[in-house]
Amino acid sequence: MGEGRLTVRKAWIVAGGAVAAGLSFVMLLVVGVYIVAGNLANGVGGGAKNLAKGAVPAAYKDLVQKWGGLCPAINPALLAAQLYQESGFNPKAQSPAAAQGIAQFIPGTWATHGIDGDGDGDRDVWDPQDAIPSAASYDCELAKYVEDVPGDPTKNMLAAYNAGAYAVIKYGGVPPYRETQNYVKTITTLEASFAAPVGRVDPSEQAAGAIAYAQKKLGTLYLWGGDGTAEDGGRFDCSGLTKAAYESVGISLPRVANDQYNAGPHPSREELLPGDLVFFSDDLTNSRAIRHVGIYVGGGYMIDAPRTGAVIRFDPIDTPDYFGATRVTEDGAKALPTSV
Repeated sequence: MGEGRLTVRKAWIVAGGAVAAGLSFVMLLVVGVYIVAGNLANGVGGGAKNLAKGAVPAAYKDLVQKWGGLCPAINPALLAAQLYQESGFNPKAQSPAAAQGIAQFIPGTWATHGIDGDGDGDRDVWDPQDAIPSAASYDCELAKYVEDVPGDPTKNMLAAYNAGAYAVIKYGGVPPYRETQNYVKTITTLEASFAAPVGRVDPSEQAAGAIAYAQKKLGTLYLWGGDGTAEDGGRFDCSGLTKAAYESVGISLPRVANDQYNAGPHPSREELLPGDLVFFSDDLTNSRAIRHVGIYVGGGYMIDAPRTGAVIRFDPIDTPDYFGATRVTEDGAKALPTSV
């Protein structure tokens, strides 16, 4: 992360008693912050679902923001969650089932529901300028089909997307199909990771355990691609460390940093709590370009595995490449696609 931090790093990475003192400071800070957070946190507030900073690649942000307001059943964060779950914002994605493009339309559905979103005279499933508006339009069509069904209109719309409008009408809401219920829960959970919070975000119950795990690894040499296994000599890279830290408390994160960003809501810099994952990028407009992650411990510092030749250590987070943070939740992590 740059040689300019060497003085700070050396101040933290010293032998014996100094390290122990640093850990004691961190644990006191964790306890203090969580006592305060427990008194203040009231969850993510309701209201308009504006997009979180950089959650959608800049090339698609305006499209998602515009078309995400097409009808009351959708919003920009929900539309972003669908696109991420379907393709990881990859306009060239193609599935074994022949689903195509950033919104993963199958040819038959595209033929019926694809629209010319950019007004250039064609309907191109591979062009996000057409595919993103088409995804929003299709969602809203489904919402109309089930608008008289009791229950949450957004959940009914998502259920219709997965199981068909007839099943939603037949059962008077989300049908009792495990696949459909999981789909609805996945998208509505992912929605929180693409929305800018409008209120305080609940602290993570598992955060202190994740920090404790990372603390035990201080001084361990970095290994690119390292997961801390015996084969890796117990060494980690940045996202391998954060993944292992949260696995130690029962939360399974994706392997790479840019996908870990979507494992929960995004507190502001002023609202960070110990255990939050903090991210760094050379492109502050695109979460898919994130290249580094650490675990926040309070006081403006994180524990991270920085680079080849370095050890796991404390580093400051307030640098020009600071991208943002994620408060990991168990449901948020479970909602992430296994590959995007």
